[in-house]
This record gives sequence, C-alpha cells and structure tokens, in this order.
Amino acid sequence: MLAQLETPSVNLTPDLPYPLEGLVQVFTSTYRNFFTSVIAQALRIAGQGTPVLVVQFLKGGIRQGQERPIQLGQNLDWIRCDLPRCIDTPQLDDTETQALEKLWQYTQQVVCENKYSLVVLDELSLAINFGLIPETEVLEFLAKRPPHVDIILTGPDMPQSLLNVADQITEIRRSHGPN
Repeated sequence: MLAQLETPSVNLTPDLPYPLEGLVQVFTSTYRNFFTSVIAQALRIAGQGTPVLVVQFLKGGIRQGQERPIQLGQNLDWIRCDLPRCIDTPQLDDTETQALEKLWQYTQQVVCENKYSLVVLDELSLAINFGLIPETEVLEFLAKRPPHVDIILTGPDMPQSLLNVADQITEIRRSHGPN
C-alpha cells in the first residue's frame, strides 16, 4: 500500500500573540565544503510543508538556471547558475557574469515576493569574495527581506559584515588533517 501526504504549498503562519522573526544562519569553514547538514535541514523543513529555495551561485554544469529549477518534493526548489561550468575564479566572461547577476536578481525578487520561508544561499561568501556579488547588496537584501524568512548563508571566509548580522554561526573545522 502506498500513500502520499499532500502538504499545502503556502506558508501557514500559526496564530501566535507575537510575530515570528526569521533567522540569518551562517555555515562557514576555511575550505570549500558541501554543507550536508544545511541540505538535510532544507529537505526536512520542505518535507514539513514549508516552501524552501536552495540557490547555488557558483555551481553550474547542468544548464539549469532559474527557468528550470529542480523540484525536490512539493516544497523545495533548487536552482543553479545557468553556466556550462562551476565557477572557481573571479574571472568570468560576459555571459557568465550576466548569468550570475540574473540569478542574484531572481533570488532577491522571489524572496521579496514572499514565495519561500527558507532560502539557502550556497557559496555566497565566495561570490562576494570574488567580487561577483556586492557585499553591500547582500546586506541590503538581508535587511529588507520579509521578516519571517529564514536565510542560510554558506561558504568559506564569510565576510565579517555578514557574520555581524547573523543570528547563528556554525564553523566547520577539520578535527584531523588529511591522510
């Protein structure tokens, strides 16, 4: 026997006597890392019926872009930059720069439209450190987002200004050296 539980696609805010404030969480490390716990958190929250967006700014290679999100379940959209390669350098050609800017603009737009309750901005610190997304724009985005939206920022060498606005900071460190 197979059963499927359908969850509502809208964010249902409980009727509480106080407003729920969204958190800014930072997951960082000294090296480029895949933050498995962040993805697990996104999948868990989406599975509970909350709309989630995962944005991978520097991952490419699958011609995805915001026009073709991967939908994991009913409530999790996963988008990457529409590029033929992953970005690992600040030197981009015009097409790559435009694709990244388009993804950043789209991300800001859908968050302000209140489409998601959790937004994961993967490797955002690298995009900032490479000079591809202005740090000041990220700070403005965080300040003007709808108040209930949780934001998770990931990446190595997170700028201090973003650490300063974070409600929670998780630093991933190696407990031992590579063999």
